[in-house]
Amino acid sequence: MKRQKRDKMERAFQKGYMAGVEGKSKDQCPKEAGPEHQQWINGWREGRSDHWDGYTGVSGIHRVNEVVIHH
Repeated sequence: MKRQKRDKMERAFQKGYMAGVEGKSKDQCPKEAGPEHQQWINGWREGRSDHWDGYTGVSGIHRVNEVVIHH
């Protein structure tokens, strides 16, 4: 049985979120422009917000799962 690929927009958001939580710069976005770039930036912003709120490491595991599953 083949596995279904995840939606590109969902994947871009999740990758951006993870970069933001890890404190990485938004300049590391792999896309230059377009809807995937915007989703990555949206995820990055949410991830940075969570990073500033202290959701890093073990204390952020529940938040990461929440974002990854529901977005």
